[in-house]
Amino acid sequence: MKDINRIKVVLVEQKKTGKWLAKELGKDPSTISKWCSNKMQPSLEMLMQIAEKLDVDVRDLIVNTKL
Repeated sequence: MKDINRIKVVLVEQKKTGKWLAKELGKDPSTISKWCSNKMQPSLEMLMQIAEKLDVDVRDLIVNTKL
């Protein structure tokens, strides 16, 4: 499966952890881990919440398909 989201990349760029994001969103750290490894994808609503917590445009969390 190809990578769809860039959550892990953005977390690394901001020097934040999946554990931090899990606490901020009230989610289980294993769920965040699955999102970061692209084994599972968050809903669009959750992606919006993630973008808000990371203070980025939601488009920064999605892999660009047009290069």
